[in-house]
Amino acid sequence: MTQRPISYGRQNITQEDIDQVTETLKSDFLTQGPKIKAFEDAFANYVGSSYAVAVANGTAALHLCALAINLKPGQKVITTPITFAASANCVRYCGGEVVFADIDPVTYLLDINKVRELIQSSPRGTYAGIIPVDFAGRAVDLEAFRTVADENNLWIIEDACHAPGGYFTDRKGQQQNCGNGKLADLAIFSFHPVKHIACGEGGMITTNNEQLYNKLLLLRTHGITRDSTLFSNDVNFAIGNSRGAETNSKQLTNNSYPGWYMEMQELGFNYRLTDFQAALGLSQLQRAHDGIERRKIIASRYAAQLQHPKIIRQTGLVEGHAYHLYVIEVQNRLGLYNFLRANFIFAQVHYIPVHRMPYYAQFGWKQGDFPDAENYYEGCLSLPMYPTLSDQEQDFVIQKVMQFLNE
Repeated sequence: MTQRPISYGRQNITQEDIDQVTETLKSDFLTQGPKIKAFEDAFANYVGSSYAVAVANGTAALHLCALAINLKPGQKVITTPITFAASANCVRYCGGEVVFADIDPVTYLLDINKVRELIQSSPRGTYAGIIPVDFAGRAVDLEAFRTVADENNLWIIEDACHAPGGYFTDRKGQQQNCGNGKLADLAIFSFHPVKHIACGEGGMITTNNEQLYNKLLLLRTHGITRDSTLFSNDVNFAIGNSRGAETNSKQLTNNSYPGWYMEMQELGFNYRLTDFQAALGLSQLQRAHDGIERRKIIASRYAAQLQHPKIIRQTGLVEGHAYHLYVIEVQNRLGLYNFLRANFIFAQVHYIPVHRMPYYAQFGWKQGDFPDAENYYEGCLSLPMYPTLSDQEQDFVIQKVMQFLNE
């Protein structure tokens, strides 16, 4: 067996990707050009949403969502402790308070029953929203969360970073794609190299709400707009009253503004994606379906061959699962992790519970608060999972896992 390192995730850059990026690098636009809108439109079509907004990364996407939905300082938002810290951090960026709820130990997703209990045990109006996470690629049952949210006047931001192309089936038998905007107010995706679609860095926000869409466009670029239909400043100040008064009067009569004019209407950010990143994303999107199909095959092979009493639990075969990760829980996680590394297999842990991070511990969260999340963390290990993982490489991973467990 070759000693080529096998990581838990890996990007796949093809010649077509390189050609598309090179073409864009030779074009007139490196940023704020036509590739951005083309990527947004293609991605919205892929997930089935009305609108999509490309941004610098998944964390920027979460921050902009919290701002666009008008999260106010002091408001409380519920999320899962088993996620990357950014899912919670976006609340703190806006001065909000993060409240965690435990996970379902089988699905690893935010437990709807725990969320419902949390809301019902608090005075009405305590919470502003919920941020459920499509963890490892498994879609959250957003229909159930939407019911709870509507009953309590809450918004939903779906963190779908692990699940572009993922879906669940609702009570009417309809397929609900992650990020399609039908059940969550906003959804976010990441284009980090280990994700399904790689842009180097990058993110996307999807929504069906036109008002939120326009707000996101504004906030993405410093809070500045060049859309004259949205201008609010006094027109005389906008045009100026120095030379060319006659021309300015004509412009006023026609209700038009000079080409240089723009307005900063919000305290926004520079969270833009570049055109060459969008070109890479567009190219990768063309084979996103094939990538998920390959991930399903890899997951099936793991499920069939990793049969051992020391494996407490492993990722199940679920319809609509996008298989960003394949997670097993074992009794001696550290021992297996080190054994695999010694054999050039670089598994990973997803995740240390966010409430146990020192930053969040300062707010009073402690060990024992969420038993299911903490029990999961004690044994979880993400095995290599990416479309270009060969059968030979996967067989080697399986062989080494079983060798360790049999010792």
